[in-house]
Amino acid sequence: MKFIGLDVSFLILSTLTALWNAGAQDSCADRCGELLGTCSCQVTCQSLGICCPDYTEFCLQISPYSGSLMGGKDFLINNTAFKASSVLKCSVFNIYRFKQKIITSGYVDNDGKAHCISPLLYETGFIPFEVSTNNGSTFPYSGTWLSVHHNKVSDGEKCTLVNETKWQYYGTPSTGGNLTLTWTHQTLTATHINIEVWGYQETGDSYSENWMAEWKYLYTLAREIPNTGKYSFIPVPTEGNYSAWHFGILRIIPSKYFDGQSNILSIWSSEHALAWHLEKDFRNDPNAWASAKCIEWDRKEELLPNFLEEIIDCPCTLAQARADTGRFHTDYGCDIEKGSVCTYHPGAVHCVRAIQASPQYGAGQQCCYDSTGTQILTHDSTGGSTPDRGHDWGSAPFLKPPRIPGFSHWLYDVISFYYCCLWSDNCDFYMKRRPSSDCRTYRPPRAASAFGDPHFLTFDGLNFTFNGLGEYTLVESDLTSLRVQGRTQQAHLPNGTWAQGTGLSAVAMQENNSDVIEVRYSEDLNLEVLLNQRVLSFSEQTWMDLKGLFLYSTPDQNITVMFSSGAGVEIRESGGFLTLTVLLPEKFINHTRGLFGVMNGNPEDDYTFKNKTTMSVHASPQQVFGFGASWAIENGTSLFTYDTEFLLNSFFHGEKHNASFLPVFTPYEDPADPLVKEMLSLCGSDPFCRFDVLTTRSPQVGNSTRLSHQNHKLLVEHLKPVISCGWLEHPTNGRKNDTNYLLGSTINFTCNVGYELTGSQERTCQVSGAWSGDTPQCRPVTAIKQVIIIGSVFGIVGLAVLARLGYLCRK
Repeated sequence: MKFIGLDVSFLILSTLTALWNAGAQDSCADRCGELLGTCSCQVTCQSLGICCPDYTEFCLQISPYSGSLMGGKDFLINNTAFKASSVLKCSVFNIYRFKQKIITSGYVDNDGKAHCISPLLYETGFIPFEVSTNNGSTFPYSGTWLSVHHNKVSDGEKCTLVNETKWQYYGTPSTGGNLTLTWTHQTLTATHINIEVWGYQETGDSYSENWMAEWKYLYTLAREIPNTGKYSFIPVPTEGNYSAWHFGILRIIPSKYFDGQSNILSIWSSEHALAWHLEKDFRNDPNAWASAKCIEWDRKEELLPNFLEEIIDCPCTLAQARADTGRFHTDYGCDIEKGSVCTYHPGAVHCVRAIQASPQYGAGQQCCYDSTGTQILTHDSTGGSTPDRGHDWGSAPFLKPPRIPGFSHWLYDVISFYYCCLWSDNCDFYMKRRPSSDCRTYRPPRAASAFGDPHFLTFDGLNFTFNGLGEYTLVESDLTSLRVQGRTQQAHLPNGTWAQGTGLSAVAMQENNSDVIEVRYSEDLNLEVLLNQRVLSFSEQTWMDLKGLFLYSTPDQNITVMFSSGAGVEIRESGGFLTLTVLLPEKFINHTRGLFGVMNGNPEDDYTFKNKTTMSVHASPQQVFGFGASWAIENGTSLFTYDTEFLLNSFFHGEKHNASFLPVFTPYEDPADPLVKEMLSLCGSDPFCRFDVLTTRSPQVGNSTRLSHQNHKLLVEHLKPVISCGWLEHPTNGRKNDTNYLLGSTINFTCNVGYELTGSQERTCQVSGAWSGDTPQCRPVTAIKQVIIIGSVFGIVGLAVLARLGYLCRK
């Protein structure tokens, strides 16, 4: 493979390499620019591993490339050797936090490799850093470090606090005994370690300019203990007043460092409530202490802005929630794929969180569902869906509250749950401030897909086959400058020759000025993901917070891109090609064009050419081929990477739509062909499966197409709008028999003894979105009515007795 950015030869690359070896202090721009010009320099030098994307500094390749935003991770610089006498300083740009630099000390090991320690940060995503070899006089080397949400780091970076009961209740009745801290001791090379307690706070007025987030060293829990990976202790009173710190974390460091020293090699525990070290008032009467804290929190909430008005509504069903992958993602604290351990949501089997924080306040939405797929509401259960003032995943700009990933959420939403629900009996206070949204305003997204040879299913439901050879616009939108582009390549026949059909081999996408994501299929590598034209590894992280988007990869290499607009793109390998699904929220209606058509609910205009002319949905395959060809992209608008000779010659210098390639438009089903019988058995009536079996001569490809087609139809089914009539309250002094408020649900009401029902005993959710009948009420039975009722009862009983006596006498 030739790693070149444009049409340059290996002679030039060799010259560049020689220049690199000759003078490492020369700028990349000088070395590249003289030979290639700045346009070529960016990709070519970058491919050599010596220049950053802006080709002004030497680019560093590091391992590992990611770690917790809490810092303390030792990372190695792989592609550059340094002198042992070099005095290393590592500078990280804290982008949002006053844009200041954080300087940490690095070191050179015995092999001449440089090391840096990641610093404590208050943001996630790729963070630029620089390295100096002269004690900070100049910083000629640069790279990027991926800062990750603390709950999404690898197990080797975590330590865990456990107790025979529940450590988060430590100090409450029926708790006590040893607490045990466990960690992966190989992470630290030190023989002896210290264990520290750190607390988190956000000072200043919330939502104001004087607000500041802070992690602060509180005290050292243990000193000079062996690094065995386990430490047990019984909390004892400490000197100093730490009663204000109810939420914190433990840090393990080599004993050679001084107490609270910042940005050093360390392991951090999971964040947790510091119940085990709270003051005597808590231990003497936890319920009273926590009740006071809950009421104090409730009063503070009263003064804060109402974030509930701007967060997205929850999907109505579990199926919708799992299908809307552009706007909702699995909540790691309640995942049906991992056994539905829903600690904070009893009765739920799965929860999702809104991916994007709300625009003004950075708030988050959480939606939880029971085993029937029905949303659980806090009005009905403490396990209900609870929105968050601080989005768990944070939100840029991280400087503004409450946007610190994970920790603002703990401070505003989790520790208050401890106060009100876990440590006292005041959950009604919490649920009043964190009520579930129902789904009356939720609108599911529209889905479009492409798969197989390739077949297109538009947002409005039009189905067609376009197997052109080239690079094409799948969908673009003037609403958010969204662009999703696809590249096709010829399929191989089983005998090794080329088929007269194509399939998606790469997809590239961008929205506004977001990062560019490209996913391409490689027979050797399966799916390869590129971030801004550089190959991205998922070996350490499966979830990445990037510029303008989130990126997620499943263990089986399904890639999901979630843009800030709520647009979602799903890509997976299927049958040797890519299967693509694009999901767009309702706001994109009448704002799309491309091969996936105009999203407006009307398939009649989906064959809209690039010049805005249209043709009938009954067009011939040859006419559809012309429609597809009109959406070929141009080099000036391409988002693709051309880093091999094949890609350069075939797609960069070649035609964007290869007019000389003519596919099979209608494959012939020869009754004498033994493959046809197998095709009929496999595909049934699925036209796309039959098409692909015949054009590729591969039942495996046809079966992949059939499954992709089924998955799309199931997705569309799950995303159908659902009518909700909204929550119904049970009458005071009465009960209701159900908590399902969707179309067709019927709820019955009954009253407690001594009360009678007025209004409707039964109410049904109607197509209009309104409940039938009238609001039920349970009114006390009056004294007169009671006398009448009692008299009637006795009268009936007396008549029954007289009738019985009369019968016996006659007998």
